[in-house]
Amino acid sequence: MPKVISNLWFAEQAREAVEFYVSIIPDSRIGRTTILPAETPSGPPGSVELIEFTLGDQAFLAMKAGPLDSFNHSFSISILLESQAEIDRIWDAFLANGGTPEACGWLKDRWGLSWQIVPRALSEMIADEDRERARRVTEVMLGMVKIDVVALEKAFNG
Repeated sequence: MPKVISNLWFAEQAREAVEFYVSIIPDSRIGRTTILPAETPSGPPGSVELIEFTLGDQAFLAMKAGPLDSFNHSFSISILLESQAEIDRIWDAFLANGGTPEACGWLKDRWGLSWQIVPRALSEMIADEDRERARRVTEVMLGMVKIDVVALEKAFNG
């Protein structure tokens, strides 16, 4: 069976980013690190570093290979959490590390990568068969920066 790995290209500080990510997301770890021994379009031998890592059950590869394209909103990493305490801990850790809050549970980390820090229940609420309940939750969520689980539940329950 094929294995799917998301690749993240960092101009610099890939190691620092990966170490931060695995330090705040449970069940995460750094795997193999490889320094490319040949000249590449990114630079001389030794200038490109590949870092394999896992966040939860998702595999990633971080590559430090100099500037190319910046991260943007077309790719984000979602962290689905069970409680407000988990949302608060991870959200606050990103902001304390230079991240910037956005809207609807989104933030950008200090390297420019977009993250969605959301409760697992949110997707169930907005997909609910009772479209009025789903509308109320969606409208409340759209007015948030950091997600407030109690406010979502209140909207969902009417």
